[in-house]
Amino acid sequence: MLFRVDAEAFVQTKRKLLEECDVYCIISLPGGVFSSAGAGVKTNLVFFDKGKQTERIWYYDLSDIKVGKKTPLTLAHFVEFFRILPQRADSALSWTVDFAARLQAALVEAHPFREKAAEFTAVARKLDDELAALRKAKGPREEIQREEIQIAQERWKSALRDAREADAKAAAIENAVYDLKAVNPHRVIEEDKRTPLEIIRAIEENGREATVALSRLQALLATDDPSRLSR
Repeated sequence: MLFRVDAEAFVQTKRKLLEECDVYCIISLPGGVFSSAGAGVKTNLVFFDKGKQTERIWYYDLSDIKVGKKTPLTLAHFVEFFRILPQRADSALSWTVDFAARLQAALVEAHPFREKAAEFTAVARKLDDELAALRKAKGPREEIQREEIQIAQERWKSALRDAREADAKAAAIENAVYDLKAVNPHRVIEEDKRTPLEIIRAIEENGREATVALSRLQALLATDDPSRLSR
């Protein structure tokens, strides 16, 4: 729910939440936290107070913790979180998003597309009135009237299509603001800067090492002296 903006229901749900509540904290939990209970989906904890619009969201990232049946998520993992929660301080695992500023920036960016959509809609309405007048008109130039109706109808369809496209672009810009997934900006991403040729050479070298290891293992297994297997 937090990251999806490709369906209106998800966007409207988050818009209602953010407009009617102060979503002040989101914790990104590790994967598999509730797998023992049959829930394998990624889980986040969302904290909010009703009655006030969201201005800023403070995130805390626990997603890198490895959890399992023998190593569950415990209260000890939240010690640092509770320590900095009162100040909502930024750290290697926490950061703040100015949601109000992001929303305002998106509205400004989407505004030209909203204006274009309104302009095309006005043109479409005018063409629709012209079409209605042409259809009502009768006279000796019936063949010419049919051509005029066809031309006006194509222009009307084109104006409607342009209005929908502009409106869709504006909506996409505005909806993107409601992507609330926790992406830690402090996380260091190791980038493989090797060239494709260097990667191929590394694969070949690993292949040679694996071949040598397999040959030694086959030689050891073929011997009649079991004691050599331990060396």
